[in-house]
Amino acid sequence: MSARRPGDPKADSGAMLRVDQAGEYGATRIYAGQLAVMGDRSPAARAIAGMAAQEARHRQRFDAMIVSRRVRPTLLQPVWNVAGFALGAVTAAIGPKAAMACTEAIETEIDRHYGEQLDELGSDDPELAATIAEFRAEELEHRDAAIAHGAHDAPAYPLMSGAIRLGCRLAIALSKRI
Repeated sequence: MSARRPGDPKADSGAMLRVDQAGEYGATRIYAGQLAVMGDRSPAARAIAGMAAQEARHRQRFDAMIVSRRVRPTLLQPVWNVAGFALGAVTAAIGPKAAMACTEAIETEIDRHYGEQLDELGSDDPELAATIAEFRAEELEHRDAAIAHGAHDAPAYPLMSGAIRLGCRLAIALSKRI
């Protein structure tokens, strides 16, 4: 999506907040699934636990903004609960590199998504824009950590990454509206 031009309608910050809160919720569930399978002893699991803590903080901030702005959360949260945990558990069961490939794929899409949101917001909502920019930087750190932990060496990496990225784009589209 391109940046707004003068005269365009303002950005729909409510839909942005709804999808961002849903995404952070999904991320916490993915990491919960991965840690349930991996435990907490390997270097990959310790890295995932650190990323999970940041995602929980992101979710808490978006939860508070949803309440204070009276934005309806997505009705798909029960689906993201199960789907996120299952995706995390399955990728971790394949192995630590597959778990990292999952993180790398999702964070690549989230970087793109947050960038589009920042372009669309412009100066309309400085609080939301600052939050998105802060979290985007941390999501890029997660992506880079996943790559450093062997994401690209995961079995069937191109297929797995493509499928997860497609699923992420679908979840974003659905959570904006439902």
